[in-house]
Amino acid sequence: MVEFQIENGVVRFWLKVKPRSSRERLTMEANGEMKLELHAPPAEGEANEACVGFFAHALRIPKTCVTILSGHKARRKLIGISGPSGKEIAERLRALARQGTDGRQR
Repeated sequence: MVEFQIENGVVRFWLKVKPRSSRERLTMEANGEMKLELHAPPAEGEANEACVGFFAHALRIPKTCVTILSGHKARRKLIGISGPSGKEIAERLRALARQGTDGRQR
């Protein structure tokens, strides 16, 4: 199970990012770690931008609420997402990962 740290409306969690993937989606690996697959390449910060954009779109929040706190040049990143309710954001993230979806409404 993913460990979310919630403090003052900010949710922090570790995420494994797979750039240059054939599809974009958030999944949960067997070891309980969240994994984000992105089309963007890892060059020139494109995958980082795509990561921020993915969470902003999927959670319907501004991009300024999503921050890469650590791991800018690594595949494993510490993500911070701020919002009115940290618990609600954590639950929405868990639901997205369980569904294995791209976060878009159908």
